[in-house]
Amino acid sequence: MFLLFGFGTKQRDLGPGGTRTCPNCGNTSRWARVRRFRQFSVFFVPVVRWNRRHLEVCGICGAAIEV
Repeated sequence: MFLLFGFGTKQRDLGPGGTRTCPNCGNTSRWARVRRFRQFSVFFVPVVRWNRRHLEVCGICGAAIEV
């Protein structure tokens, strides 16, 4: 019997976020809104998702803050 499963972090784009100054790189840019979550899948079908977080990500350096 062959069982194919996966485990990892996924990210889904939710559109543009606000314009703010990044605490990491110091640049002012447009940030992107994303939702990150952990998931377990069997045969490429997500079975369980947990640890859902809504974040805004810097468009220059990739630093993220929770909203």
